[in-house]
Amino acid sequence: MNPIGLVSRSGPERSVVAVEDVRFGQDFVVIAGPCSVESEDQTLAIAREVKGAGARMIRGGVFKPRTSPYAFQGLGLKGLKILKKAREETGLPIVSEVMDTRDVSWMGEYVDVLQIGARNMQNFSLLKEVGKSGKPVLLKRGMHSTLSEWLNCAEYILKEGNSRVILCERGIRTFETYTRNTLDLSAIPALKELTHLPVIVDPAHGTGRASLIPSMSLAAVAAGADGLIVEVHTDPAAALSDGDQSLTPSQFSSLNEKIAALRSFMDGLN
Repeated sequence: MNPIGLVSRSGPERSVVAVEDVRFGQDFVVIAGPCSVESEDQTLAIAREVKGAGARMIRGGVFKPRTSPYAFQGLGLKGLKILKKAREETGLPIVSEVMDTRDVSWMGEYVDVLQIGARNMQNFSLLKEVGKSGKPVLLKRGMHSTLSEWLNCAEYILKEGNSRVILCERGIRTFETYTRNTLDLSAIPALKELTHLPVIVDPAHGTGRASLIPSMSLAAVAAGADGLIVEVHTDPAAALSDGDQSLTPSQFSSLNEKIAALRSFMDGLN
């Protein structure tokens, strides 16, 4: 038996994961929003900006796994209520990270996609719980993980009966220190050979530098990614987390225009 039989690609067909009117694996999906939900005004302002610039979903952390226990940990339930208000105003479905098995059920009442972060990729109890939930899952690659290890984690979710899984390459830890991580864009075509699941890219965590996000985003598009998840903040310098890797709304709008032009050019090559 193939150890990753459920996620393995056995033919030309690829899975499409539907989230309301968004189709991962069919559409090119850009998810954007703040690293952390900081306040209602901040989140609603960013939601309006990214919606106007072409984002299809909004991201926002309400439970933040931070290296330091003294760093901002998120607003929890209050943050989810803010995200819900942003969805009601803009129509953008929500992606947010779940960190605890006890939170899966009730978080699923607020968010449209449950994110499993890099640090929890091999939290097998959590993988099983989101598998049982039936909610779409955005599974990020662990920072030290091989493709095989990553796909086996997706297998845990599918084994519970939930095939609505989106893979997210977000960089791996190497000896390089200039960037936060090393964004492994070779993972995109490799995963297209190995699995039927959609694959998106997080160039923010992949580089840790806002100046590198546009280039790596376009490279991800050229490599065949099914979408991007990007951090956007109206005032990155004042962000409570990840300001260095957050685009301003104007930078995000400019990036989306370049993505559209590149995708149009690539369509002409086919």
